[in-house]
Amino acid sequence: MRVEQALRNRKSCRAFLDRPVDAEIIRSIIAGAARAPSNGNLQPWQIYVLTGNALASLKQATRQHIDDQAPMPTPEYQVYPKPLKDVYDQRRQAIGEDLYRVLGIPREDKQKRRGQFAKNALMFNAPVGLFAYIDRSLSYGQWMDLGMYLQSVMLLCEEHGMATCAQGYWTFFHETVRQATGAPDMFMLACGLAIGFEDQSAPINEVHSARVAIDDFAVFVD
Repeated sequence: MRVEQALRNRKSCRAFLDRPVDAEIIRSIIAGAARAPSNGNLQPWQIYVLTGNALASLKQATRQHIDDQAPMPTPEYQVYPKPLKDVYDQRRQAIGEDLYRVLGIPREDKQKRRGQFAKNALMFNAPVGLFAYIDRSLSYGQWMDLGMYLQSVMLLCEEHGMATCAQGYWTFFHETVRQATGAPDMFMLACGLAIGFEDQSAPINEVHSARVAIDDFAVFVD
């Protein structure tokens, strides 16, 4: 698979098959993605991978929280700044409306929308949960490095016929995730990444997020 094809194919998968993933393939992807660039070659990514009983226990804990209708825990960081500028907020709202439109959930049906959003807590049934941490002593440049590492993981997954969904959502459950991963306090949870095989029969996976035109974000200077 060409890199260009992997980039075009990659999307946020929100429904996975109940199909196991070869552990050695995941290990090779985690290792291979470490060729991602990083400022000063710091390689700041700290990766924890949950499968089997470990992931099932985490999902059980988050499912129970949702079933109890408990308030969402306090996130460790704000995924989006507040307020979010209109130009960005419009894009965020647009993808949300696209998802709910495909599912046939109208804006006024708050209960069903909350139910769909809650599927984040189960990693959309993915059999592999990757959790990316970063040392708290590091800064913006290293968060950028971590992003390049995660993109590399996602593209390698595409090459192996697997789907992914990056989830900033897990910052709400950072304490629960830490109990599952055993990550030390000096590491901060950046995000989760669901990995598995796409359920191609699920309507929600028909959604491909839009991209703005090149002239809206790129300037070419001769």
